[in-house]
Amino acid sequence: MDREALAEESDETVDEILGGRLRIFQKKTGYRFSLDALLLAHFASLNEGDDLIDLGTGSGIVAMILAGRYRCGRVLGIEIQEQLAMMARRSADLNGLDRRVEILQADVRRPETLCVPLSFDAAVFNPPYRKLRSGRMNPDPEKAVARHEIMGNVADFLTAAGYALRDGGRVYTIYPAARVVEILFRMRSCRIEPKRLRMVHSRPGGVGKFSLVEGVKGGREELVVLSPLYIYGGKRGYSAEMAAISQELSASPADGGD
Repeated sequence: MDREALAEESDETVDEILGGRLRIFQKKTGYRFSLDALLLAHFASLNEGDDLIDLGTGSGIVAMILAGRYRCGRVLGIEIQEQLAMMARRSADLNGLDRRVEILQADVRRPETLCVPLSFDAAVFNPPYRKLRSGRMNPDPEKAVARHEIMGNVADFLTAAGYALRDGGRVYTIYPAARVVEILFRMRSCRIEPKRLRMVHSRPGGVGKFSLVEGVKGGREELVVLSPLYIYGGKRGYSAEMAAISQELSASPADGGD
């Protein structure tokens, strides 16, 4: 029996995304990636040969999308939860990316355990959105850690990014629009200058839901505020831009070699 059949008989699913180009192991009832991961993967931009660190990689989806889209160098995903890290490794293997995407079980609150300092060109992270004492804590431990700041907050993720990045390295993140002031402040506290900001709205006329932010370690002061991104257009389906993003992510991957 193959790996996918075994997963289907257990408490896991094997989900196809990007037109079937990627297959991801996920728990049926545990943490599962959502649209914000795809938005972050599209917003991030890498140069050929860039070394990438994905802090709090979860299922590994952002790391694997970026490894497919770009001819990047080393790709390292950091995940504190053992089961998620194991599934992310299996997903990388299932997609033939095990030689390009490394998954390390480690704690972003201890940057010195993640990598050699100043060794990456880009960092991505999709941190927990909710403060410890805000909202109902999910009874599923896997979901609770992913959603609440139990094992790291945005300051911890930015500190780890600052440790890992070379001067001039870029940070890409997605965060609730309601907390955008906090993440911009925390970036500057870590010598990561905000350079691009894009608000994501569910529909035209609605309030911002997410903020996509790019920062540069040691960068000069200048922030470009991009036009808003609307997820949905009319009553049905994605907006034209969101549909184009989905199509772009589904395009054939770059030849990254071995």
